[in-house]
Amino acid sequence: MKKAVTPDGAELAWTEEGRGEPLLLVAGQATGMAGWDPVVPGLARSFRVIRFDHRGIGASSEGSAENYTTRAFAADAVAVLDAVGVHRAHVYGHSMGGRAAQWMAVDFPSRVASLVLAATSAGDARGPGRSAAATAALTSGDPARMVPLFFSPAFVERNPGVVAAFFRVQASAAVKSRHFRASRLHDAWDVLAQIQAPTLIIHGSEDALAPAANAVAMAERIPGAQLIKVDGGRHGLHLDDGRVQTWIEDFLSLVAT
Repeated sequence: MKKAVTPDGAELAWTEEGRGEPLLLVAGQATGMAGWDPVVPGLARSFRVIRFDHRGIGASSEGSAENYTTRAFAADAVAVLDAVGVHRAHVYGHSMGGRAAQWMAVDFPSRVASLVLAATSAGDARGPGRSAAATAALTSGDPARMVPLFFSPAFVERNPGVVAAFFRVQASAAVKSRHFRASRLHDAWDVLAQIQAPTLIIHGSEDALAPAANAVAMAERIPGAQLIKVDGGRHGLHLDDGRVQTWIEDFLSLVAT
């Protein structure tokens, strides 16, 4: 497994597939790179797809505890690009990965060719928040409680292996707690207007973890952002709904140089 080294010494496992313009995938909270498995083959037909394990997840080391913030995760993602030898990439972030991707576009604008934000928010404290019940399910660590927040019953029935793999994360309880805190403390509302990269926002109407009003508010703040609201989509719509893959591939093809 290839490793990128961050300034604080964390070693981040990464891999790549395909050829074409670089596309960096940034996973959600406490989710490993394997969670992208279902969508990589399609993306790799047209792009050089790069993905990695966040610090403390899977094959990546933990690094310093103080660097568990979405802004630090953005710097981690740039360290991965440096290790791969890529200066500029399209960036596709899901959930907490979308929060980190926002900071990438703000703090490292020359490294972000375009931005895809799926099922994410610019911050819980000042954005439309989730219910206490959804938070309790997310923090429970119980897949039986979390699965309905991410996937439709039909998708679960057809793809039990994909669902099991998505929630099969190698991480300590301490790391999972740090990831949850990083996501909850994220607040980029005031800097969204600084994002200059072409941006596509995709969000499900039934997302209980990041209510859809977040997507509308982000689209209003990011200059020129495109918004696709997916009727019935939940938090895992990037895997659950095949149309999402098509929309993302179409967007990336349009903005690719």
